[in-house]
Amino acid sequence: MSQLNYLQKSKQLRSLLINARQSANLTQTELSKRLNKPQSYVSKYERGERRLDVIEFLEVCNALNIDPVILLKKLINL
Repeated sequence: MSQLNYLQKSKQLRSLLINARQSANLTQTELSKRLNKPQSYVSKYERGERRLDVIEFLEVCNALNIDPVILLKKLINL
């Protein structure tokens, strides 16, 4: 995967996570409380200042009550 494609997919994943949070009618603060993390944790991965590893990604999906496989399929199809 080229660097440009990687950056594009990373941005798309962040957008999907932001949209999922907003669709769940959660603020960053509310989501961070579900994750037992500071609000800055959510802010940083949504802005791309921090990356989520696979376990963290699964924890975020769980906190948002979304299926991680469906989210990844959406990312693949973008």
